Amino acid sequence: MSRIGNNPINIPAGVTVDIQADKVVVKGKLGELEQEYAGVSFESSSDTIVVKRNTESKDHKAKHGLYRALLANMIEGVSAGFVKELELVGVGYRASNQGQKLDLALGFSHNILLDVAPEVKVETISEKGKNPIIKLSSHDKQLVGFVAAKIRSFRPPEPYKGKGVKFIGEQLRRKAGKSA
Repeated sequence: MSRIGNNPINIPAGVTVDIQADKVVVKGKLGELEQEYAGVSFESSSDTIVVKRNTESKDHKAKHGLYRALLANMIEGVSAGFVKELELVGVGYRASNQGQKLDLALGFSHNILLDVAPEVKVETISEKGKNPIIKLSSHDKQLVGFVAAKIRSFRPPEPYKGKGVKFIGEQLRRKAGKSA
């Protein structure tokens, strides 16, 4: 029994959900998203959608909660959007952007230039005495997570001093280091 799949999805005002034969299209004030689906069906009323599985097979049970979560994320994305913030911890670590080009100085012999997808809005915040912050925002949760993971992969936080690129609010497991 999928507990997540059985929860109804509320549709906020200003969001339209178009359920077609093999895909769902969600439109809102921030954009439009579409997702193909198989093995489930959707029952929609005026302000809620319920996801039902076609059979009790293991594959359809697995997809039940998956498509419910994907559809809920799409509806939340086109109405409110998603934001991920990354913090650069380390001496000399810097970030700047010109439009969709992100320039990262992460302690290598060269700067890393990253072209960010046009759907993701990039903002860099650099204040004196504080670590630089990269703020990513978009209506597509999967794309924001992918771009954030790509940036973090250039210099993941190390366990001794915590230097590297980390998500704001992320708890790191720290090690003691050498014993004297």
